[in-house]
Amino acid sequence: MKTTSHNFHVPLPEDLYRLLRAEAERRQQPATALARHAIAWWLQQCEQEALHHQIQAYAEEHAGTAADFDADLEQAAVEYLLDKGQEA
Repeated sequence: MKTTSHNFHVPLPEDLYRLLRAEAERRQQPATALARHAIAWWLQQCEQEALHHQIQAYAEEHAGTAADFDADLEQAAVEYLLDKGQEA
């Protein structure tokens, strides 16, 4: 399966450019590969942060409601942990 690539021109300040080039030399990898990895990592962090905020907003919205606490689920978790402790 062929992956399509797109070029994306990103002007860098001189100091950032020098740091990227130096790290690329140190790792013996192309600077573009390092930049691609850094962008992918940053975007993943953004996704995780957005998910965290969505979960937090949901929890705040449903605090004190039936969605906030499930007695059956808690009881099942307690029983599971007690059974696990007896196995050890």
